Amino acid sequence: MRSCIASTLLFASLPAPVLPQQQDTPPLQLVRRGLALPSGATFLHNVAYGSASSQIMDVYLPPNPPNAPIILMVHGGGWRIGDKALNDVVVNKANHWLRKGYVFISADNRLLPAAGPLEQAQDVAKALGVVQAKAASWGADPNRIVLMGHSAGAHLVDLLSTSPTLIAGQGAKPWLATVSLDTATLDLVETMQHPHYRLYDNAFGDDPAYWNQNSPMQQLTRTPMPMLLICSTIRPDHPCPQAERFAAKVKSLGGRAEVVPQNLSHMQVNANLGLPGAYTDAVDAFLQKLGLP
Repeated sequence: MRSCIASTLLFASLPAPVLPQQQDTPPLQLVRRGLALPSGATFLHNVAYGSASSQIMDVYLPPNPPNAPIILMVHGGGWRIGDKALNDVVVNKANHWLRKGYVFISADNRLLPAAGPLEQAQDVAKALGVVQAKAASWGADPNRIVLMGHSAGAHLVDLLSTSPTLIAGQGAKPWLATVSLDTATLDLVETMQHPHYRLYDNAFGDDPAYWNQNSPMQQLTRTPMPMLLICSTIRPDHPCPQAERFAAKVKSLGGRAEVVPQNLSHMQVNANLGLPGAYTDAVDAFLQKLGLP
């Protein structure tokens, strides 16, 4: 069981591939392993949204993107490691959604031990605020932004969706929807009260009050934006029951939450999104219900 999470964290710690950059010849053509941007697409590397070196994001712009919707992606890595440029984070998603006319953005944030999960969530909120401010200059629509995250990144976007106080002061406005890719921390209080991986202790410590602050389930007291919860049915720590209970609570508050179980590993839930098939179709169907392409 530990080897599954350990392999995920090991992968997330691998160095990101070197990204080719050009000067003074926009639009930039990005060529890297498996990523084939459409002709005319533009790549903006390391756009800053804060003063810390890790408060940066990569922006992938489709050709001719007037009023394009935006997906803002947050990587996983146990709140301690990870990188916005990892292939599993970017390649299939960018390949798929750029061709549908979306702007795809992959963001880094501060990590443990420099910043705890609450501060990391505030980084994501700050990135969102900068994206909303810059969207029009990119030919995108600031009112059509979807927050997406995987693993620890999914926890961060879920927490922002349920805890408005984390948004306050970060310059961000409400967004359209949230897509959560296989987190097991929707109910962090429950997770910490049962056998769990050591990485949760490293991130959340032993203070139940801090668990509560970091738990999307406990912070969910008002109707959030629409949420799509993807969960692995073969992950050893079984995230789907938590996802179902969380979705039921959202619905009890008059909101909309959909749970899509997938017979995929934790890593495959991230890497396979964007590939042709029922999984990507289900995410597209959720987005289309919101009026997106």
